[in-house]
Amino acid sequence: PNIKLKIYGQISVSMRDPKRVEQILTSMRNAGPSTLQVISDFDRTLTRFAYNGKRCPTSHNILDNSKLISEDCKAKLKNLLDTYYPIEIDSTRSVEEKLPLMVEWWTKAHELLVQQKIIKDHLALVVRESEAMLRDGYQQFFDHLHQLSVPLLIFSAGIGDVLEEVIRQAGVFHPNVKVFSNYMDFDESGVLQAFKGELIHIYNKREGALLNTEHFKELQSRCNVLLLGDSLGDLNMADGVMDLQNILKIGYLNDKVDERRQSYLNSYDIILEKDETMDVPNAILRYITGQ
Repeated sequence: PNIKLKIYGQISVSMRDPKRVEQILTSMRNAGPSTLQVISDFDRTLTRFAYNGKRCPTSHNILDNSKLISEDCKAKLKNLLDTYYPIEIDSTRSVEEKLPLMVEWWTKAHELLVQQKIIKDHLALVVRESEAMLRDGYQQFFDHLHQLSVPLLIFSAGIGDVLEEVIRQAGVFHPNVKVFSNYMDFDESGVLQAFKGELIHIYNKREGALLNTEHFKELQSRCNVLLLGDSLGDLNMADGVMDLQNILKIGYLNDKVDERRQSYLNSYDIILEKDETMDVPNAILRYITGQ
């Protein structure tokens, strides 16, 4: 679109079909912000993948690396990561093949965390001491959506209690933000005893979306969706949206860029390679909302 040159600067942006992107953007702009909702993943989408060459923690990592977890448990969680993460990002395996393995990974990780008897009141400090970072430009992104009363729905396979705390400490947990994630269940003395409800993992966000159709009913007039993700599992997050008119899918390609580029180009409208900012989503929001 004509905004391309103004915003893309040093960022590597790929589009399979720029003309289609332009049509979607024009249609969304004509419809106005009252028809818009933003649906986003959290870890490595709203948060940075890396900073100064070092990987930033996900909401799971924040806990895994914290002093709330014993060294023995840390070693076991690291072992799970080393086993299952390569499977998660393996572009040669089908989603069907990965699915049971992802469930296995999350279930084992949650069981290990429950054994640690984590205390709810310690979570805020753990987040504060962590190296978690929202992407550059996050303040503008969250504030702009809030000012225009555009709903921001976050679907995350991470830990809801932790990611909410990240957003809260960044000062952007506005009333228009709604999170669907894995939440901890604490007993009356504030000790972790289980995880609540259905497990949300990287490849069943569609089910998470469909389970929350009540929420989507409230948003029925918001038929235009800006979707942000960093994995192919994020592409189904908008499946519960009713009367969908336009959807623009923006994918952050953070890792194993060369081998995954083609599958991302086939699936996302816009791909941002090794981009640690919200510059493109912010520019698109400004364009759509006529600001």
